[in-house]
Amino acid sequence: MDETVTPEATTRTRRTDTSPRPGVDIGLDAASFAQLTGDIVASVSRVIDGKPNAVRSALIALLAEGHLLIEDVPGVGKTMLARALAATVDADVRRIQFTPDLLPGDITGVSVFNPVQRQFEFTPGAVFANIVIADEINRSSPKTQSSLLEAMEERQVTVDGRTHVLPSPFLVVATQNPLEMEGTYALPEAQRDRFLLRISMGYPDAAAEALMLRQRDSVNPLDGLTPVVTARQVTAMIAWARGVHVAPALEEYVVALAQATRSHPDIRLGASPRATLQLVRAAKVRAALDGRAYVIPDDITALLSPVFAHRLIANRSAAGGRAGAAVVADALERIATSVRVPLAPRP
Repeated sequence: MDETVTPEATTRTRRTDTSPRPGVDIGLDAASFAQLTGDIVASVSRVIDGKPNAVRSALIALLAEGHLLIEDVPGVGKTMLARALAATVDADVRRIQFTPDLLPGDITGVSVFNPVQRQFEFTPGAVFANIVIADEINRSSPKTQSSLLEAMEERQVTVDGRTHVLPSPFLVVATQNPLEMEGTYALPEAQRDRFLLRISMGYPDAAAEALMLRQRDSVNPLDGLTPVVTARQVTAMIAWARGVHVAPALEEYVVALAQATRSHPDIRLGASPRATLQLVRAAKVRAALDGRAYVIPDDITALLSPVFAHRLIANRSAAGGRAGAAVVADALERIATSVRVPLAPRP
């Protein structure tokens, strides 16, 4: 029988202020939620110039209890965004550089024999942190990538038949290079499905790039960042965002969007039920960031592509020489315009 072990029973324990508690512990309300999220965005934006949507997406992933996948070419700030977000939270943060020789035990931990106690002791791996930066995740083998599956979904790892609970809150921010680049391994469908959002940084505009040259020639902007929230405050913000209201008509709208992806002729693999649930969670956080205690259709349609696109697989017959991502993007655009948007009843 599996045995559940909390981090307190291992060699590395979670911080005392990171245990999951209701948001009322710190008296969180709409005003304090807006203040805390504003502080996080302002802090990260000091490092990531001209990318407000990317910063906002990272915050949505954190507060929706999801995980973030940043996909783009090297050198556009993927890792910088992940490290900047981690620097704003006073919590345990670890960075894992994924390489072809990285082993699953390096991530989850291993059992080591203690000759004094004459028994095996569990040594936690790098995944035992509140924020885990998985840098260039697709440079490691599929076997190593799969070591994150249980952690990302169930927030625990099982080693030698014993289950070890991860700290809370828990967020994986992964970066990956395009698959066309040498030395990369495609993430399997099950792995991609565990990421709440996939975003691309893109190149900065000319003004932002010129400012970067002036400001970062001799100073690392990350050195000036200090935590603006604690892990306990993040836990309270997550609980507060979960209380945002979603009307039954909007829930049916989300389900209709997901079902449309499953029956679309250009899509071979549609959105999973996990994707439906995560779209609602992300929409709640987006509404809360805009100062609303209720979700509107715009929250859902704005997040449709970031939440669904990386989970879908296009039919090869529908590609016609185009990349699969382009086929999926076109299909989602048509779905968004064809599925009926619920309207509020007239007073």
